[in-house]
Amino acid sequence: MRALNDYLGRHDWANNVQMKLLAGPLLILLVMAMLILPLPPFALDLFFTFNIALAVMVLLVSMFTRQPLDFAAFPAVLLFTTLLRLSLNVASTRVILMEGHQGGDAAGKVIEAFGQFLIGGNFAVGLVVFAILVVINFMVITKGAGRIAEVGARFMLDAMPGKQMAIDADLNAGLIGEEEAKKRRTQVSQEADFYGSMDGASKFVRGDAMAGLVIMVVNVIGGLLIGMLQHDMAFSDAARTYTLMTIGDGLVAQIPALVISTAAGVTVSRVTTDQDVGQQMISQLFVNPQVMILAACVMGLLGLVPGMPNFVFLVFTALLGGLAWLLIKRQQDALVQEAESAPPPPPQEAPEASWDDVQLVDTLGLEVGHRLIPLVDQRQDGELLGRIKSVRKKFAQEVGFLPPVVHIRDNLELGPNTYVITLKGVEIGRAEAYPGKWLAIDPGQVSGQLDGTATEDPAFGLPAVWIDGGQREHAQVYGYTVVDAGTVVATHLNHLLHQHAAEMLGRAEVQQLLDKLGEEHKPLVEEVVPKAISLTVLQRLLQHLLDEEVSIRDLRTILDTLAEYAPQQQDVGELTALVRVSLGRAITQQWFPGQDELHVIGLDAQLEQVLLQAMNGSGALEPGLAETLMAQAEQALERQEAKGEPPVLVVQHGLRPVLSRFLRRRLRHLVVMSQAEIPDDRTLRVTSLVGGNG
Repeated sequence: MRALNDYLGRHDWANNVQMKLLAGPLLILLVMAMLILPLPPFALDLFFTFNIALAVMVLLVSMFTRQPLDFAAFPAVLLFTTLLRLSLNVASTRVILMEGHQGGDAAGKVIEAFGQFLIGGNFAVGLVVFAILVVINFMVITKGAGRIAEVGARFMLDAMPGKQMAIDADLNAGLIGEEEAKKRRTQVSQEADFYGSMDGASKFVRGDAMAGLVIMVVNVIGGLLIGMLQHDMAFSDAARTYTLMTIGDGLVAQIPALVISTAAGVTVSRVTTDQDVGQQMISQLFVNPQVMILAACVMGLLGLVPGMPNFVFLVFTALLGGLAWLLIKRQQDALVQEAESAPPPPPQEAPEASWDDVQLVDTLGLEVGHRLIPLVDQRQDGELLGRIKSVRKKFAQEVGFLPPVVHIRDNLELGPNTYVITLKGVEIGRAEAYPGKWLAIDPGQVSGQLDGTATEDPAFGLPAVWIDGGQREHAQVYGYTVVDAGTVVATHLNHLLHQHAAEMLGRAEVQQLLDKLGEEHKPLVEEVVPKAISLTVLQRLLQHLLDEEVSIRDLRTILDTLAEYAPQQQDVGELTALVRVSLGRAITQQWFPGQDELHVIGLDAQLEQVLLQAMNGSGALEPGLAETLMAQAEQALERQEAKGEPPVLVVQHGLRPVLSRFLRRRLRHLVVMSQAEIPDDRTLRVTSLVGGNG
């Protein structure tokens, strides 16, 4: 029994192989038979029906394939179906011209049905429908599919070397084996062959459409001639009989041709994924509820327009709205299900401390209250940001080095209009500013009073008033200096930068200054640092200069002086005094620009002798003498400022360092210069005196 089953199984397999091998030759013989032998009407009905069924099957197969190679036989199928349609056109033409005078069913029931039922027996309508089908097939579907196939074939051929190299690379890297590499190479070759074949096969469909049009014209003209000349039919009867059968024959052929062309377009225009065309369309077209809602709104608005078919539009509005509701509900259910199925999050443990928790202190900082945030918010075009950049640039040009970047942050613990300026994390300035208002500063000679909030200018301590914009012109007429809130903060910051310049100059800034000078004077830099003095000593010297508001822009002169004196003198104070003498002309120009006669504060000769004796003796001032000196210096400074003269005290060279350190503790804005720092071409005139009778 088992032997019999094995024999039958082998026999069935052999029969299947023989049928597959004979399918092609049998189809060709069938086509040749239809081209040569006359067919009865019933046979035509069978073959036309088979042609329609075959076209539908090809379209469905192309819709359900996921990759082009899943239907690699499509170019051959396209050729055979085209040949089958053309042979049927020849066979039906023979029957129509030979037997058409006998009636509408002479060429078979299928042709009669397409000529009578589909177009209502009206050959004019049939001609129009046939022409439209030909135009759609020839100008739209076939042309587009052919273009896609042509471009796809070109791109596939261009990409073949890269794909082959990728396969070889994976094989050499051990990611795939030899069998897998062969399989991939075969697949790449088959894809190229497929798109190349589709490029050529698309021409068959275009030729088929043109052939159908020519066959219809020939059948109509031939039918008229045969009917009138051979069968003595009237022109109207011959035209009606032969035209209807010809149109029916054309429609029977063109509808399957249109279906086959659509299948070709679907095959070459699809994007390769794990889904077929139908799944791609459904999963991508009907997935977004927002699209459904907007489409429902558009259809609903059209349905409310008078004169439109309101019922139909409103029906589609309801359908689209219901679909949107279903999509939203499905998404919500999916989120709930995902949340329920998700494992509970593990308990969070306090992370271990790391170096990321160490926050370095910002060198310069600006903290603002919440009402001042618009001034520093770049998204709100904060004007203060640009002014801070200008302040840093101006400081670098005047003082001689670039100050650190100002780190700005909001601080909700501050008052709403309060700002704080910090240096190395320590507050060095605090004030209030009112965005939208103006600060009217009293320089000392105003002619009227203003309504507003009384305060002081945060930079210089002058009396001021915060006023509304409507009083701005009045304040200027009265002699006030009127500035906005951003200018107030920027001016305050600039003033504090100059006051604390020495603290901002670090080793990194000094090294950058040396690097910049070394671009042009490298031998000078190498001679001084580190041969004559260290970088630390140079930093301290520059800090001493900055502490007394001396610009360090002329770094070349500073290094020239150090190159001359540093090998014999290492004391920073003495070196600073020598550098100040070298910078004397610049210091004088800073405080007395364009003046040949310098109006300064002098030191009483008797007091000067007392101070020299005290310095040469114990090196320190007695408490009583120190208090008296401070009081008299304060009075002299007030007299000097009342005259509108610079706050400069000129003393002997040996007394300058001591008096500067002592007097500037209280009188921060007092400048102490030595006589050696005054250029020879300038004349000194003492306008105020410390000690004596003033």
